[in-house]
Amino acid sequence: MTARVVVISDTHMPGRARKLPPVLVADLERADLILHAGDFATVETLEALRGFAPVQGVYGNVDEPELRCLLPRRLKIELFGRWVGLVHGDSPSLPTVARAVAEFVDEQLDLIVFGHSHRPLLRREGDMLLFNPGSPTDRRAEPRFSYGRIRQGEDGRLTAEHVWIDP
Repeated sequence: MTARVVVISDTHMPGRARKLPPVLVADLERADLILHAGDFATVETLEALRGFAPVQGVYGNVDEPELRCLLPRRLKIELFGRWVGLVHGDSPSLPTVARAVAEFVDEQLDLIVFGHSHRPLLRREGDMLLFNPGSPTDRRAEPRFSYGRIRQGEDGRLTAEHVWIDP
């Protein structure tokens, strides 16, 4: 199966941006699936993304109450025959990566997608891939905005990549 999976998080719209970057929009127009790791901010942002492709998403700590009623806090989905955990990753006591992993501690996953920190991350821990796409609209201390893509590698495992957007 070949499908274009676009991964975003921390869009914070309309607070941080009024619109998505053109390079991301071009990718979304070709997407078969969008994964969003929370902090859409508004239902309107979710609906705008659904105009491009189906969205699998979770709510984040800044999402409005109506959005929290529509989306789960964490989600487990099958993608290319592999298991993916999706969570925002916010926590008052744990670092973001540790919180994301803790959400799925008793589950066999191939990939955990998370957000919250706005810090792009791609790291393999054993057989599991950890992926934070960063933010396409709020780079904070990062030098560039970012989002991601997920594909199935030739070995059948999931692979992820960042797409960098210059400010």
